[in-house]
Parts: sequence; C-alpha cells; structure tokens
Amino acid sequence: MARRLRFNGTNSGEDGCPSVHEDLDTGEVIVHGPPLTDPDDLAQLQHFSEGEVAVVVPREVLVDWTPKDATTRAARIIGVEEFGSLFGKFEHTAWRLETRRRFASDEAGADYQEFVRTGTAPLAAGHPFFGMIRAQTEQGKRCERVRIVDNPPTIGQRYLMFSARRNRAAGEDIRNLWRDEAELLRLPAEDFWIFDSRLVALLNFDDDDNLVDVELIKEPSEVLRYCQYRDAAWHHAVPGERFEAKLPAPE
Repeated sequence: MARRLRFNGTNSGEDGCPSVHEDLDTGEVIVHGPPLTDPDDLAQLQHFSEGEVAVVVPREVLVDWTPKDATTRAARIIGVEEFGSLFGKFEHTAWRLETRRRFASDEAGADYQEFVRTGTAPLAAGHPFFGMIRAQTEQGKRCERVRIVDNPPTIGQRYLMFSARRNRAAGEDIRNLWRDEAELLRLPAEDFWIFDSRLVALLNFDDDDNLVDVELIKEPSEVLRYCQYRDAAWHHAVPGERFEAKLPAPE
C-alpha cells in the first residue's frame, strides 16, 4: 500500500529540491535532493550500507521543515486572557478552524439557554470580542472561520450557526463544512486560530469542554501545515447563510 505523504516544504524556490515530506501514518521523514556521488565523500560516511543513497540537504531545510514532535517542541502556553489580546494585534488575517461539538462557555450563557427552550435568542452583542473584530475588519483586515458540523448538528452547533449573525455583523466571514467532508480532507480534530499566516494558537480544552489554555506555535514547518489545513477547509466550506438555509428542521 502506498504511503500517505504530506509535503512539508522546501527552501529552494520553484524547483522544490531539496524538499521534505512526512509519512502521515508512521511519522517518518522523507528527504530528497541531489545525490552525493563523489567516491571520496561516500568513503567518509559511517554505517553506509549497500543500496542506500546519500543526498545533500542544506541545514536550513531540516531546521525549517522537519516536523517537531509535540513532546519536544518548544511550546509557549498562554492563558485565555492573553490569548484574547491577540485579536487586537493581528496585522491582516485571523482565521479559525472550529471542530468541537459543544462549548461549556456557551451553555452557561442566557442566550444559549433561551435558544434551547425556544429555538431563538436575543443575542446580546456586548462581548468585547465583537467590538474588537469590528474595529479590525473596519481597517480592512480579515477575520474568517470554518465550523465543522455533524449530521445531524448538535444543539451546540445549531446555536453557533444561529448566533453567527453577531459575528457577521462585526465583519467576520463564517463558513461551514460537514464533518464527513472534513474527514475526507484529513483535517485535524483540533480547534485553532492562525494569525497573519505566522502564528498558530492551538486551543486546549478539558474533558468538560472548557477552554483551559492556548499553545502558541511559530515553527515554520508547523505553521505551514496548519495553513494547508486552512486552505483546504476554506476551499470546500459553504458560506454560513447558504449552509444554514439548507439545514433540515430539528426533530
């Protein structure tokens, strides 16, 4: 069976050599580049076996594009309050993949509880998030989100689609994607934001669906991987209002 390989990146411009790929199942790294052929060079290699091929790879290719293990990556963990401040600092784009079926913070709110009882809610827009996003989008910056939706949607997902009108009023572009399509695209079961295509904020939740903290990721190879998820999700996602209009009524 053929490997499932993901292109991680190259520092070699358009020709793409040398490059780094990653096996999605085993985690093994595949590197290709110009072969080392000089007999005197090959004679210096230790443990070089018959049938093996040596390739020449610039150091920065391995530094930038070799995947980091989550246990060894130099992660920076920040609290929820510091995470919120990122929305006032991004320069051009803030993009989110949202994959969860429920959020404890939503369920604690009066709007959510009213929606569960009646199917509608007043949707108070006084939360600082909406004011911050409005201020950013009025400057021409983009705030975008793809929400993964189960079929049938959970009550939490229905509430989020209903309440998305607040986000849209603030200038955020929200689109939706069915979960089975997301799985075909091999999107991760993670919630994260990408800021300016340079910083990933990975949201960590506890078993009760409370946001606990946020992991900041800056390594180029890891940021590229999340940007590839973004591009696939955004291409296939359906604009929220059109998606919502085709939803069957809840049973």
